[in-house]
Amino acid sequence: MEGLYKLLWDRADSNARRAVDVYVSELAEFRSVAEDPRARASMLDFAVLLRRREVELAADGAPFTDKDLAVLAAYGEQRGAQGVSLSSRQRVLDLHDVLTLREIHEAAGLNEVDHVTAMIGWLPPNCLTGQRAYAQGFLNGQQRSLSFVKRVQDLASTLLADISVVPGFAESLNMRVADRYVITVVRFSGGPLPTDRRREEVVGALLKHYRVPMTWCEPNELVALLPCDDTEAAQEHALCLVRDFAHMVGRPCATGAATGRTHALGEASALARRISQVARIETVPSRLHLLADTFVELGAAQLPQVDDWLHELAQRLAKGPDLVATLDAFYRHDMNRLHTAGTLHIHPRTLDYRFRRVRELVGMDPGSLQGVRVLSAVVARVLAGRWG
Repeated sequence: MEGLYKLLWDRADSNARRAVDVYVSELAEFRSVAEDPRARASMLDFAVLLRRREVELAADGAPFTDKDLAVLAAYGEQRGAQGVSLSSRQRVLDLHDVLTLREIHEAAGLNEVDHVTAMIGWLPPNCLTGQRAYAQGFLNGQQRSLSFVKRVQDLASTLLADISVVPGFAESLNMRVADRYVITVVRFSGGPLPTDRRREEVVGALLKHYRVPMTWCEPNELVALLPCDDTEAAQEHALCLVRDFAHMVGRPCATGAATGRTHALGEASALARRISQVARIETVPSRLHLLADTFVELGAAQLPQVDDWLHELAQRLAKGPDLVATLDAFYRHDMNRLHTAGTLHIHPRTLDYRFRRVRELVGMDPGSLQGVRVLSAVVARVLAGRWG
């Protein structure tokens, strides 16, 4: 062994220590594991072993042996059993790739072009083979250490982070990675927040009927990913899930949904979350709110001056009687007076009186173009609990 290979071999210990320091610094889960001195020592041993074995094999132009792959799988299983998430697993592999290239660059001299070319050529196919073995071991370790619910949530978090899912992971949960998803965010309000145990119970109960990735992104916010082969069917399925969730938590809920492609779900989930923040809060969710339902409210939420103006109009309407509820029913029934009056159990003349009262208070006719645009936004903001 000579040249670049000899330098990388000699520097394996120091490079490994730096790598472990980077993993612990960058990844909270690795930092937690490394609090145990024995676990940290194991990380260091593996980092040294991997670097030296890569140098040996690259110098000979040889692939990983079955014994090497078994060792990689064993270390992967150890990490999975320690509760490391899929996203952290992928991140540490990415960090390893970056650090390996840095180590080669630091060790390479002006006369090492042939060795550098050979090393760079050896890495991609062999590292991919090694990562597959590590990943399979990782999944085995997770399966032993984590509950089914936590593994489902890990899958959901991985998809939402736009990280590639380990091959075979979704299948081990009797799921599949779809090309497109309807991302559904459901938020509840009021009362104490559920405990970790209660959240796991709720997800477990939902999974009995809806075998889809889902996770709690916040204590009061569930995110579900519905495979979207048929958009309408997926949205109907999502609404059923939302209603069951609302029943389980026993709280009024607001929902938002958006469709996105795998590896680009972060943007869709962010939009769904914003929609849920401006959507109406309901005891029994009546529909799945989409961008087309809430684009006015989303725009208003971004402009404090507009939001303040709508709030002022809402305060005027609060002088009543029941004007917000009346306008809500009017717009939900496509401005049909008879259907609106029937829903509210009032005489059509009483409805006309309330509309006159709206005109007196805000200077707008509920049935005019201006009234529909402005007052429907006011109603939506009130029912979303924006100014509660």
